[in-house]
Amino acid sequence: MATLLNPYLGFRDNAREAMKFYQSVFGGELNISTFGDFQASQDPAEQDKVMHAMLVAENGLVLMGADTPNAMDYTPGNNFSVSLSGEDEALLRGYWDKLVDGGNVTMPLEKAPWGDTFGMLVDKFGVAWLVNVNAGQADAQP
Repeated sequence: MATLLNPYLGFRDNAREAMKFYQSVFGGELNISTFGDFQASQDPAEQDKVMHAMLVAENGLVLMGADTPNAMDYTPGNNFSVSLSGEDEALLRGYWDKLVDGGNVTMPLEKAPWGDTFGMLVDKFGVAWLVNVNAGQADAQP
Protein backbone atom coordinates (compact mmCIF):
# COMPACT_ATOMS: atom_id res chain seq x y z
CA MET A 1 0.00 0.00 0.00
CA ALA A 2 1.18 3.50 -0.83
CA THR A 3 1.44 6.22 1.78
CA LEU A 4 -1.66 8.42 1.70
CA LEU A 5 -1.85 12.16 2.34
CA ASN A 6 -5.36 13.53 2.86
CA PRO A 7 -7.41 16.07 4.81
CA TYR A 8 -8.82 15.08 8.22
CA LEU A 9 -11.75 17.21 9.38
CA GLY A 10 -12.79 17.79 12.97
CA PHE A 11 -16.37 18.34 14.07
CA ARG A 12 -18.26 18.96 17.30
CA ASP A 13 -20.92 16.25 17.61
CA ASN A 14 -21.96 16.18 13.95
CA ALA A 15 -19.22 14.21 12.19
CA ARG A 16 -21.61 11.42 11.17
CA GLU A 17 -24.00 13.91 9.57
CA ALA A 18 -21.16 15.78 7.84
CA MET A 19 -19.48 12.66 6.50
CA LYS A 20 -22.80 11.34 5.14
CA PHE A 21 -23.27 14.70 3.44
CA TYR A 22 -19.81 14.46 1.84
CA GLN A 23 -20.67 10.92 0.73
CA SER A 24 -23.77 12.33 -1.00
CA VAL A 25 -21.51 14.85 -2.76
CA PHE A 26 -18.57 12.63 -3.73
CA GLY A 27 -20.11 9.13 -3.65
CA GLY A 28 -18.03 6.19 -2.54
CA GLU A 29 -17.82 4.02 0.55
CA LEU A 30 -18.06 5.49 4.03
CA ASN A 31 -16.76 3.60 7.08
CA ILE A 32 -17.48 4.97 10.55
CA SER A 33 -16.07 3.87 13.94
CA THR A 34 -17.19 5.30 17.27
CA PHE A 35 -15.27 5.93 20.47
CA GLY A 36 -17.35 3.13 21.98
CA ASP A 37 -16.21 0.67 19.29
CA PHE A 38 -12.65 0.93 20.63
CA GLN A 39 -13.36 1.80 24.28
CA ALA A 40 -11.41 5.00 23.53
CA SER A 41 -13.30 7.23 25.98
CA GLN A 42 -14.41 6.77 29.57
CA ASP A 43 -17.09 9.45 29.07
CA PRO A 44 -20.49 7.78 28.47
CA ALA A 45 -21.57 10.85 26.47
CA GLU A 46 -18.84 10.10 23.91
CA GLN A 47 -19.56 6.45 23.19
CA ASP A 48 -21.58 7.16 20.02
CA LYS A 49 -19.38 9.99 18.81
CA VAL A 50 -17.38 9.34 15.67
CA MET A 51 -13.78 8.49 16.52
CA HIS A 52 -12.86 7.96 12.86
CA ALA A 53 -14.72 8.16 9.57
CA MET A 54 -13.18 7.50 6.17
CA LEU A 55 -14.82 8.22 2.85
CA VAL A 56 -13.18 6.68 -0.21
CA ALA A 57 -14.73 7.84 -3.48
CA GLU A 58 -14.59 5.75 -6.63
CA ASN A 59 -12.29 8.32 -8.25
CA GLY A 60 -9.73 7.94 -5.46
CA LEU A 61 -10.62 10.97 -3.32
CA VAL A 62 -10.16 10.23 0.39
CA LEU A 63 -11.67 12.34 3.16
CA MET A 64 -11.46 11.55 6.86
CA GLY A 65 -13.20 13.08 9.85
CA ALA A 66 -14.08 12.69 13.52
CA ASP A 67 -15.92 14.30 16.39
CA THR A 68 -13.64 16.30 18.70
CA PRO A 69 -13.68 14.81 22.21
CA ASN A 70 -15.43 16.96 24.83
CA ALA A 71 -12.17 17.63 26.68
CA MET A 72 -10.45 19.02 23.57
CA ASP A 73 -10.78 22.53 22.20
CA TYR A 74 -12.88 22.91 19.07
CA THR A 75 -12.56 26.08 17.01
CA PRO A 76 -14.29 26.25 13.62
CA GLY A 77 -11.73 27.32 11.05
CA ASN A 78 -8.98 25.38 12.86
CA ASN A 79 -10.81 22.08 12.71
CA PHE A 80 -8.69 20.19 10.22
CA SER A 81 -5.47 18.19 10.12
CA VAL A 82 -3.35 16.57 7.46
CA SER A 83 -3.27 12.79 7.74
CA LEU A 84 -0.37 10.58 6.68
CA SER A 85 -1.11 6.87 6.68
CA GLY A 86 0.36 3.70 5.24
CA GLU A 87 2.26 0.54 6.09
CA ASP A 88 5.87 1.69 5.64
CA GLU A 89 6.78 2.36 9.26
CA ALA A 90 10.31 3.57 8.53
CA LEU A 91 9.05 6.08 5.98
CA LEU A 92 6.25 7.35 8.21
CA ARG A 93 8.50 7.60 11.29
CA GLY A 94 10.96 9.55 9.14
CA TYR A 95 8.21 12.00 8.19
CA TRP A 96 7.18 12.18 11.86
CA ASP A 97 10.73 12.97 13.01
CA LYS A 98 11.10 15.75 10.47
CA LEU A 99 7.64 17.25 11.05
CA VAL A 100 8.06 17.36 14.83
CA ASP A 101 11.36 19.27 14.61
CA GLY A 102 10.53 22.65 16.15
CA GLY A 103 6.92 21.56 16.65
CA ASN A 104 4.86 20.07 19.44
CA VAL A 105 3.80 16.44 19.98
CA THR A 106 0.16 16.34 21.10
CA MET A 107 -0.01 12.51 21.16
CA PRO A 108 3.14 10.37 20.97
CA LEU A 109 3.59 8.05 17.99
CA GLU A 110 2.84 4.71 19.68
CA LYS A 111 0.56 1.68 19.63
CA ALA A 112 -3.13 2.68 19.54
CA PRO A 113 -6.21 0.79 20.78
CA TRP A 114 -7.11 -0.21 17.21
CA GLY A 115 -3.75 -1.95 16.72
CA ASP A 116 -1.96 0.60 14.55
CA THR A 117 0.83 2.97 15.56
CA PHE A 118 -0.62 6.49 15.77
CA GLY A 119 0.50 9.96 16.78
CA MET A 120 -0.48 13.60 16.51
CA LEU A 121 1.66 16.73 16.31
CA VAL A 122 1.54 20.39 15.41
CA ASP A 123 4.48 21.46 13.27
CA LYS A 124 6.44 24.67 13.72
CA PHE A 125 4.09 26.44 11.30
CA GLY A 126 0.97 25.54 13.30
CA VAL A 127 -0.24 22.77 10.97
CA ALA A 128 -1.77 19.77 12.74
CA TRP A 129 -0.63 16.34 11.52
CA LEU A 130 -1.90 12.80 12.17
CA VAL A 131 0.46 9.91 11.43
CA ASN A 132 -0.85 6.34 11.31
CA VAL A 133 1.19 3.23 10.58
CA ASN A 134 -1.25 0.50 9.58
CA ALA A 135 -0.75 -2.82 11.34
CA GLY A 136 -0.85 -4.82 8.11
CA GLN A 137 -4.45 -3.91 7.30
CA ALA A 138 -5.72 -3.69 3.76
CA ASP A 139 -7.21 -0.22 4.23
CA ALA A 140 -5.89 3.11 5.47
CA GLN A 141 -8.03 3.60 8.58
CA PRO A 142 -6.21 5.07 11.52
